[in-house]
Amino acid sequence: MKNLLRSERAMQLALAIIALYCQPIHFAWWLWPFLFLSPDVSMVGYLVNSNLGAALYNIAHHKAIAGVLIIAGVVGHFPVLLFIGLLLWAHSSFDRIMGYGLKYPDSFEHTHLGFIGKKGKAEFFDSGSLHKTQ
Repeated sequence: MKNLLRSERAMQLALAIIALYCQPIHFAWWLWPFLFLSPDVSMVGYLVNSNLGAALYNIAHHKAIAGVLIIAGVVGHFPVLLFIGLLLWAHSSFDRIMGYGLKYPDSFEHTHLGFIGKKGKAEFFDSGSLHKTQ
């Protein structure tokens, strides 16, 4: 099941990248790594506390928000919104492939896909499953 879900997310990532390439705003190729990782700036909220960190992270990584921006960009003819939505969708798909999910407010390591980091490794070896949720 894990590989089936990863392949689905990989296809979403590929479609978002193709759409980014085909949309009206074009940018220098060397900006791609910087822009692709820009949603991770939302982790700055964790410097204040885990509640704010999780809220900001989830806003920047939620596919429904990316979808709303994509729709608003297409329907309203706002290429910047389309670009931002596609970028968020691509980044979120990549994060899900890597096992990073939306965050619970108790800690950065607690995601909707299970625990990441040391807690995730401990669960993997204890239960044989990487994505165990409470």
